Amino acid sequence: MLRTSLGFVGVALLCLVGADLEISTLEPWEELGRIGWGFLTPDASTLSHVGDALVNTITFAFCGLALGVAGGSLLAAVFNQSTMVRAFCACVRAVHELFWAFLFLPVVGLTPICGILAIGIPYAGVFAKVYAEILQEADRRPLAGLPAASGKLSRFFYGVFPVAYPDLRAYTSYRLECALRSSAILGFIGLPTLGFHLETAFREGLYTEAPALLYAFYLLIASLRWWVRPRLVPIYIAVSFALISTDVHLSWDNIRRFLTYEILPWPMRSDGYYAGTGEVVFDLMEIGRWGWNLTATEVVPGVWNTILLTQIALVGTGVFTLLVFPSICRHFNGRLGRALSHYGLIVLRTTPEYILAYALLQLWGPSMLPAVVAILLHNGAILSHLTGGHANTLNLRVDRPQRRSDRYLFEVLPRVYGPFLAFLFYRWEVMMRESAILGILGIRTLGFFIDSAIAEDAIDKAVFLIGATALLNVGIDTISQIIRRRLRVRPGTVFTYD
Repeated sequence: MLRTSLGFVGVALLCLVGADLEISTLEPWEELGRIGWGFLTPDASTLSHVGDALVNTITFAFCGLALGVAGGSLLAAVFNQSTMVRAFCACVRAVHELFWAFLFLPVVGLTPICGILAIGIPYAGVFAKVYAEILQEADRRPLAGLPAASGKLSRFFYGVFPVAYPDLRAYTSYRLECALRSSAILGFIGLPTLGFHLETAFREGLYTEAPALLYAFYLLIASLRWWVRPRLVPIYIAVSFALISTDVHLSWDNIRRFLTYEILPWPMRSDGYYAGTGEVVFDLMEIGRWGWNLTATEVVPGVWNTILLTQIALVGTGVFTLLVFPSICRHFNGRLGRALSHYGLIVLRTTPEYILAYALLQLWGPSMLPAVVAILLHNGAILSHLTGGHANTLNLRVDRPQRRSDRYLFEVLPRVYGPFLAFLFYRWEVMMRESAILGILGIRTLGFFIDSAIAEDAIDKAVFLIGATALLNVGIDTISQIIRRRLRVRPGTVFTYD
């Protein structure tokens, strides 16, 4: 494990050589002071104007989650039996929600259905994988008490589902929190959620309004335990679909045109476009030249920058976690210190990385630095929470070292390092998706080129680039699985923050 860790550190150091980590703003500390003062003096009156955005954030999240659970449950039933289903799920979950929204924008426009599909489709792929893993690992001993003639459905609902239900419910509850974050950041592309108002406040330097909106979002996430009850969730979903139903306007002509024309490579459409006939031709040489040129000029540099950013952020996340998790561990910190650290980590992991990067971008200017810091803070907070929680379950030896540094290095760290690496490698694919999407903010990762293609109304280029993003993420996920198997590390309850 040490050799693998040092190898990743070495790769990250090499990536630092080619990464753009420049601070280009002239007075970053003055701007930081304005932001800090804004967080101390939030303008609560702002909240009176964002009621609809708050409702939309919740509505999109519930509808998208319901779509994801329904699709994921069906796919989970055959996930372990079908290679095609596993590949399909890997591809759909490898594409970030914002990229899905970009794909649906030309078809349905800035409507609720765009946000719901952007959340629901990748979540279906995630739920399929996690639900299948939970069901596969469920205790099978209760099946022995069922009649031998019981059918598959009876055996599932009476022998497997009751055992797996607590884990299924816990994971689904966590994904609701994720769906609310996803719903919020969809506002950054124009959908009427909290992110729309946040983006406006940050862009215009309204640093007393932006914190008020963030505080409202934190309270929304923190209050979930009190108002989201399993028996009430169907009611919330029904109400959410009822609220968005009046704003759903689908044009089947737009859908047909998108699927059969706009996503086709430009060489297939160019002659018919200029002639006004809409004719499609298949010239293999021209299509190959188009694909090669796009790969050389956009895919390769986009993938390269995405990998650079991800590898730096991955190691940065690991270092952050190893330094911070003792602050919430009972073996190193007192009750008050643990509580303060715990709430600090809640804020960092609740704030979407896109919002963190956007705020840091205003502070430091356009480079990889805001993205690296945003990704490592967000993911580091999640891993610190998980690793610290694991460390809290350890019972130390009677003759444990008295010095905290010795206790950390020789007693606790060796026992939590394996699960920590498993947590970190599980997040690797997530960080790759985040690195790609943060290109929308002007960092030249794959998201930068996808955003440019959408702005140019070049849907074919956008689909090609999003496909490259999906393949990259599937590749990283495969490498991560191979490394975890070779190191024989298991995270235990990692699915809680998959």
